[in-house]
Amino acid sequence: MSTAATNVRTAWRSTDLAIQHPVVARRGHRCLNPHGPGRWDRPVDLGRQFRWLWASFAVSAYGSGLGFGAFPLIAVLVLHEGPAAVSALSAVAPAVGALIAVPLGPWVERRRKRPVMIATDLARFAVLLTVPIAYALHRLSYVQLVGVAVVMAAGKIAFNAAAGAYLKAVVRPDGLLVANARFESTTWSSIAVGPPLGGAAIGVFGPVVTVVADACSYGLSALCLTAAGAGGRPESSGRADVLGGFRFLAGHPVLRRLFVNQLLVAGLIMATEPLLAVLLLRDLGFAPWQYGLAFAAPCVGGLIGSRLARPVVERFGRRRVLVVVGTLRAVPLLGLAFVRPGVAGLVTVIGVELAIIVGMSLYTPVLATYRLEQAPPELVARALTAWSIGSSGSIAGLSALGGVVAAATGPRAAIALAGVVILGTPWLLRRVEVPLSSSASGRA
Repeated sequence: MSTAATNVRTAWRSTDLAIQHPVVARRGHRCLNPHGPGRWDRPVDLGRQFRWLWASFAVSAYGSGLGFGAFPLIAVLVLHEGPAAVSALSAVAPAVGALIAVPLGPWVERRRKRPVMIATDLARFAVLLTVPIAYALHRLSYVQLVGVAVVMAAGKIAFNAAAGAYLKAVVRPDGLLVANARFESTTWSSIAVGPPLGGAAIGVFGPVVTVVADACSYGLSALCLTAAGAGGRPESSGRADVLGGFRFLAGHPVLRRLFVNQLLVAGLIMATEPLLAVLLLRDLGFAPWQYGLAFAAPCVGGLIGSRLARPVVERFGRRRVLVVVGTLRAVPLLGLAFVRPGVAGLVTVIGVELAIIVGMSLYTPVLATYRLEQAPPELVARALTAWSIGSSGSIAGLSALGGVVAAATGPRAAIALAGVVILGTPWLLRRVEVPLSSSASGRA
């Protein structure tokens, strides 16, 4: 999962400020304080439908946090599978899920979005419950785990495509940045809290308890969406395919660069994750609790970055956030190649991961908001599906390539290569030009 910022340019143009003039106060929305620019009277209320959508997102995020890493753990502890099978479970399932999701983009586009989200939640609820049932009956198999993981990956892509279109339909444009920042902060808090609690629950109740919790979270998410009310009407008619989403991204002069940059940055960062596990646990002798701490502690950076998104955009403008933060988030990764044993190495990993996560969590809400604003209603679901498919493919491909390089040269050299290559990704951001933001007018 996931996502993962130090000099900042000082030549800021005042014309790039996200908000320059007071706006008329509206019930349920924030207005600029007339006593001073950039001061806010009260937090923004994005409406009842968003609150239920956020509740749905939160409950499923925390459920997924509890269940983080459950399938590899079950494969090792219950099915006694080896490293190759565990790696295949982590790589093949998302890739196959992405292929299955190819026809889902147009299908989602032609349907009301809330029923699609409810259906995908219920499907994931049902398929996850097959794991503890099979475990209780002593019928659980590796093939079943792979099949469930594939359905989960495809369901996630379909849900996210519908959710993006639904969000755009129920939240005003000037509230999108706030909404995306709230989602981002919820994501990182669930990652920080969920895995430690899930690990403790597994120790007390057994290996499938977090799968049960994750399944229940999808059921609760569906209930929240049922209460949310309608939104996100069907936009497409006639023949449509997910290639329309790719064509839109490829034809947009700014999104094209942001898309390719994101594929490379996210793919290279994720490719180092299994390599770093081998380096820390096998080569450097880190204890499992140290390894867990190295990745749990930096998640506080996700809360920091997501909370900074609105004020930073308001002060400096979206372009500079996308360019400067997009550049800085690529810098720290190389530091992981210099990790040493002991406390110093642990501090190095925590520092590098913290910097990456702060940058990613500040950058992501701004990118997600701009992407939603630019996609026309009839293309939102297909564009988001194309983006998700590209991300899954990039992570799978670069992770596989990283494994090949590590097998030939060692994990440290492979991490160093990823750290060097990622330093070239800011070149794609050179000509990124975006209009002034209208969505900074809220507080997360």
